[in-house]
Amino acid sequence: MAGRLEGRVAVVIGAGRGIGRAIAERFEEEGALLVLGDRDAELLARTANELGAAMAPCDVAEKADVERLVQRALDLYGRLDVLVQNAGIFPETMLEAIPIEEWDRVLAVNLRGCFLAVQAALVPMRTQRYGRIVLTSSITGPRVVPPGHAHYAASKAGINGLIRAAALEAAPFDVTVNGVEPGNILTEGMHAERSPDFIAAMERSVPLGRLGMPRDVANAVLFLASDEAAYVTGTTIVVDGGQILPESRS
Repeated sequence: MAGRLEGRVAVVIGAGRGIGRAIAERFEEEGALLVLGDRDAELLARTANELGAAMAPCDVAEKADVERLVQRALDLYGRLDVLVQNAGIFPETMLEAIPIEEWDRVLAVNLRGCFLAVQAALVPMRTQRYGRIVLTSSITGPRVVPPGHAHYAASKAGINGLIRAAALEAAPFDVTVNGVEPGNILTEGMHAERSPDFIAAMERSVPLGRLGMPRDVANAVLFLASDEAAYVTGTTIVVDGGQILPESRS
């Protein structure tokens, strides 16, 4: 099936690289009219140029930036059909050593960013009585957690609560709110911040025998953003190759 987002106006935040870029690519393949946001202006411009998309630099933790990005879509196309908030950060620091500034920044980008994105998107979506909102959560926090990621885990668990609350409030307006929970996905960030030994160990922990690719997550987001998921709201899709399934390492 093709054209699942034909003519739909879609804002993707965190689209410069990795999972966010893969989401933008899948949406473009399915006919969406794209407006992309990312904090890294250089990466954002490259992605937007390659996909023929509009763009606006955006720090998702800043209310004015998020509202400006949504307004860009409204100014260009007069509506907003799909919003994906994928931007996130994942520093690794043991709990007792986390500086308060680092804690606040992780929560600001990962959780407040989702709140601001949902809040901004709901205004036009309620008026037009249609919308699809998809947030990138994680298996880390809602289901599992490694050492050194207390702030990341807290932020992602919070996203799942936000998804349910927002879905309930948006339902009367035919606006759905859902999320994806990726496992270990082989992004540029994974290559840059994790050792080859770590990546190999993660591969061994996945029942399907490989790490996920950004496109694996993008395909799940595409489903939730499409009319095929019109009766799905307030939930998440786990995209982890079965990583959370084993009861033990044996």
